[in-house]
Amino acid sequence: MRAKEGPWRTGLAILIGLGIIFFLGIFWLTWTAEKSNTSGERIALIRVEGVILDSKEILDELEKYEKNPSVKALLLRIDSPGGAVAPSQEIYEEVKKFREKGGKKVVTSMGSVAASGGYYIAAATDKIVANPGTLTGSIGVILELTNVEGLMEKVGVKSVVIKSGEKKDLGSPFRTMSPGEQKLLQSVLDDVHDQFIEAVAEGRGLSEEKVRPLADGRIFTGRQAKGMGLVDELGNLQDAIQLAADIVGIKGKPKVIETKKKFSLMDFFRTQWQGSIGSVGFSRGVVRLDYLLHLGA
Repeated sequence: MRAKEGPWRTGLAILIGLGIIFFLGIFWLTWTAEKSNTSGERIALIRVEGVILDSKEILDELEKYEKNPSVKALLLRIDSPGGAVAPSQEIYEEVKKFREKGGKKVVTSMGSVAASGGYYIAAATDKIVANPGTLTGSIGVILELTNVEGLMEKVGVKSVVIKSGEKKDLGSPFRTMSPGEQKLLQSVLDDVHDQFIEAVAEGRGLSEEKVRPLADGRIFTGRQAKGMGLVDELGNLQDAIQLAADIVGIKGKPKVIETKKKFSLMDFFRTQWQGSIGSVGFSRGVVRLDYLLHLGA
């Protein structure tokens, strides 16, 4: 009986040994990877892509790279038509804090589109690099509300509203908006628009008087924007990386690190759905202001 147990115990010992070696190997690889990310001089790349509906992911990346001593500069690759006002403003403010607290330089590289909220964020960086054909600008704010009052009358459906205040159903799609309500909403949009102009003026070192004529929602090519002082240089992503390296004094070919994002099918469909209703600004009573490029309104 004992003779049969010998090979069994030997095999088990070999398996345990191999398991220990395997886990030690994984630990060593993880340790060396972490060590490589905190040594040397690197440029961190953060991508701002698609309609901006939430800021959490970008803010988490900013915090991560701010604490990484190997990151000497940050590159924002912006390929976005903009999005909701609040997350655009949150990212703008955190980029400013990133520069001020960490003393690290931030460069923007514009892709095909970096407009409205996308440009708002770019204005917080030290330098902006755009392709000659990049669509940018669209400095403005938009709110669209749907009115289905005529349709409701045709199908014989009436909306009954019980409210605690005169303006509580402001923007209702079931009735025509009064001149007073339009004036009220216009004052809100004007204030948010002023915030955009102030942010661009501060970030670009321009006077508000110079920015205001450019802030009527119009778009520019990268080349046009450069001539107006909204962009610093013309070039592609690699040019922007090299510019960031030159600013902080990195010699040779700069090493670029980037957080790999996990693809989520649920997030993809959620983003597409939110983006589609975002252009009208109204969904089941939810009103949202947008810094969003809006062609063909």
